[in-house]
Amino acid sequence: MAEATLVATLTAPPDEAGASLAALAGRAAVLEVRADLVGDLDPDWLRTHFPGRLLYTLRSRTEGGVFEASRERRRRRLTEAAARYDLIDLEMESDLVEPLLEAVPETRRLLSWHGAAGGIDGLRRRFATMTATPAALYKLVVEPATASDTLAPLLLLGEQRRADLVAFAMGAMGVWTRLLAPRLGAPWLFAAAGEVPGAPGQPALAKLVRDYDLPRLHPVSWLAGLLGNPVAHSLSPCLHNGGYRALGIPGLYLPFHVEQFGEFWLDVVEGGQLEALGFPWRGFSVTTPHKDVALAVAGAASPLANLAEAANTLLLEQGIWEADSTDLTGVVEALAARARPPRGLTVAVLGAGGAGRTVAAGLARAGARVVIANRSDQRGREAAAQLGCEFVPLRDFDPGRFDVLVNATPLGHEPEDELVVELGGARDGTVVVDLVYGAAPTRWLEAARQQGLEVVDGREVLLHQARPQFRMMTGQDLPLPLGRELLGLEGAA
Repeated sequence: MAEATLVATLTAPPDEAGASLAALAGRAAVLEVRADLVGDLDPDWLRTHFPGRLLYTLRSRTEGGVFEASRERRRRRLTEAAARYDLIDLEMESDLVEPLLEAVPETRRLLSWHGAAGGIDGLRRRFATMTATPAALYKLVVEPATASDTLAPLLLLGEQRRADLVAFAMGAMGVWTRLLAPRLGAPWLFAAAGEVPGAPGQPALAKLVRDYDLPRLHPVSWLAGLLGNPVAHSLSPCLHNGGYRALGIPGLYLPFHVEQFGEFWLDVVEGGQLEALGFPWRGFSVTTPHKDVALAVAGAASPLANLAEAANTLLLEQGIWEADSTDLTGVVEALAARARPPRGLTVAVLGAGGAGRTVAAGLARAGARVVIANRSDQRGREAAAQLGCEFVPLRDFDPGRFDVLVNATPLGHEPEDELVVELGGARDGTVVVDLVYGAAPTRWLEAARQQGLEVVDGREVLLHQARPQFRMMTGQDLPLPLGRELLGLEGAA
């Protein structure tokens, strides 16, 4: 199986024992020392803990780093590093001068450039200028202003098909291009050695291994993904890609940070350029805040999507995008799996946005008595009127009335977020469901546990929403035990 070369970017000084470097062995083949961030580390000491090649980078502020001393000092540091490091990053705009080129043999040069693409034509011209200087590797990083800008580096890779060219888009919008670039010949993929990225949008090495099984490049015949803003926290790539690998499905599920849905849809999805590169679309999961417009762009919609007036699933069938919603069943199935089917239960849905309305519709359809609670009276009353259920202002909310409490607000994504409601008045036996999830239970769920209430983690809801999406996109069922394992739920009830 083909493999990419993973480059671990060191953005903080390693521990004195070197354990953090040793942990990279077997995953990363190259260690990039960001000297503008960590200073000039001793490469001999680094080699005692990391067996791969060492890349020295002194990223200037004009190209996204923090180094801004004189050119003379910059050239002196690069020259000194050239005598001890395996590879040296030379910035195209400032470092291609004779003293440096003499100090760094072409077999150890990585020529880099960061900037606005200027479209594929501009990127072609930039690359032609770069290749006039011999180097072992050329790296072009685009700063995208629009969704179409993210395509330029991939189109360049598709045209060139060179083993010495790395190209991708930076920032949240460009994360997916980093992941697709190795499929188009880019030999290296840069990742943060720890939690602090070396550049906007740079994923952590551990996430690349967990979610995409890198450095292995599994066969890919089609693309799927998650459309939303934000998406960096999502466990959907881990879940779907893990299922693909286990079942031998040749798909790749990518995270798409989408700021302007219409622009992304027209330029990236319907533009046909990825299909021309050999990557046709299969389908999308859709999350906040794009579920309403996802329904609008579809050529057909399921009864559930029409009921929810939103779509969390888009599937391409015979050239037509079809909208569906599995959000309606996520909470319902999660409760049923705990022997708490919703029929006859009194449920409070906290939040009247797209997620809240959809969950409320699904619970009402399953026979629950649903009450919507919301901070904004107008939005809450409108949602309740639309669904034919009761509305309660959040300021007047009494948790003691309900069998089930569902947080359908964004509160909980950040550790410092306030609790959506206090749980002091909740009665024994109340089930607390949080649609928000992360690496650890949210503060709201922790508060519920401390009070002895039963909790349903957002990962469980995600699993029950994702399984029907997985079946729609692949034609196969994602085994429930496998899904629980991939989401870290193997110990859950």
